[in-house]
Amino acid sequence: MMKKQPVTIYTVAKEANVSMATVSRVVNGNTNVKPETRERVEAVIKELNYRPNAVARGLASKKSTTVGVVIPKITEDYFAELAAGIDDVAALYNYDMILTSLDTIHQQPVQVIQSMLAKQVDGIIFMGHDLSAELQAEFDNSSIPVLVAGSVVDDEKLPSVRIDYAAAAKDAINLLADHGHEKIGLLVGYDQTAINAKGRIPAYKEVLAARGLEADDQNVFVGHDSYQEAYDLAKQILAQGITALFVSDDLMAAGVLNALTDQGVQVPADFEIIAGNGTSTAHLTRPMLTTIDQPMYDLGAISMRLLTKMMKETDQEQATEDQSVVLPHEIVVRQSTRQ
Repeated sequence: MMKKQPVTIYTVAKEANVSMATVSRVVNGNTNVKPETRERVEAVIKELNYRPNAVARGLASKKSTTVGVVIPKITEDYFAELAAGIDDVAALYNYDMILTSLDTIHQQPVQVIQSMLAKQVDGIIFMGHDLSAELQAEFDNSSIPVLVAGSVVDDEKLPSVRIDYAAAAKDAINLLADHGHEKIGLLVGYDQTAINAKGRIPAYKEVLAARGLEADDQNVFVGHDSYQEAYDLAKQILAQGITALFVSDDLMAAGVLNALTDQGVQVPADFEIIAGNGTSTAHLTRPMLTTIDQPMYDLGAISMRLLTKMMKETDQEQATEDQSVVLPHEIVVRQSTRQ
């Protein structure tokens, strides 16, 4: 049996009796084609089931019509839900999405970015944490726009779409303090990243100080976004007399919750927990987690819409001016806090 030959732009041009340039203009939506010629080419494209190669299209338009999306871990619900919003809007604007994770054993983060840039993407949405010096250099030397979604990084030049993480932390700590807790803890993924070092941790300490409560560094815990580490920390958290906890990540909150349950601690009667992301994990635990509710789909969708605007700008400095968007958040009370 003979192997089926791939359908190329040359095949379409030959069948439609036009030049390859004409086929390219039709594929790229160029209006400088006679209606009857366009109809003939489109009919052949449909008949042959021709699917234009994005890179090939880019040779004519100088655009690849692809965007790169970088996430820390492919398994994290939070970033997966943001990516869904990005993908829907990308499709609306006829962009393909290349998704890649920084958590790979095959490449260092800077190599992941270099590989993506080599694919000639038109823009990048970065959903990681802080940038290393090497990553910053890659982004600075690149001519394409880069936007941060659903996070905060230590490069204030990059536009972002996010919630106010410090304000969200304050709301959570205030709610726990309103419930009469005198010793409230904070569990974050990493204490050196900007989102925590400049956002959640100072906010936590500010609220406690304002309310005359103990703001001890020993009550700030680091769990590296790990369920197991959070589970193991629960015993230490209890030993320090803490009775309420704000956790930056839902999966870590689930780890603490399960550990407390295993130790016979009643949640929320004896211990209250608020989680920081509002992913589907919050609904899977028993009791269900009270969380900071982030509009995750909207964070992704607006990020992609903003990136399309940036990619159309000719002046890159103008493109990044006043283009950070802060979306609203709220606390959704479920079962891990008292009503």
